[in-house]
Amino acid sequence: MSDTNLKLVGLRGATTCAANTTTAIQAAVRDLIDALVEENGLSPQQIVSVTFSVTADLDACFPAAMARQRPGWDCVALLDCQQMAVQGDLERCIRVLVHAWMPPQRKPLHPYRGEAQRLRPDRSRHN
Repeated sequence: MSDTNLKLVGLRGATTCAANTTTAIQAAVRDLIDALVEENGLSPQQIVSVTFSVTADLDACFPAAMARQRPGWDCVALLDCQQMAVQGDLERCIRVLVHAWMPPQRKPLHPYRGEAQRLRPDRSRHN
């Protein structure tokens, strides 16, 4: 989809889970991806790749497996990895990096949800 009217951008975001369960992870991933897609006006065809990183305390399921269930996401490259362990890091956190084609005049928005708003208060839009 590399069109001269679009530029490739990196979108970041994060959220937290209520628990280390498939249901909680699925809900958190859905909320995070819904926010990222809606806030940036993205269609699945614009999304090149999505990398999820999770803290070590989340091992009930793969976030990418949850994202893969979204309509039109069967051609999106998805990857899961474990977040680097840092003492005092936010618990049960899912971070995301998305590469997508967007119009150059559109300002990228980076959703930080739940307790993850503390990671980037400058981007959480709650200050």
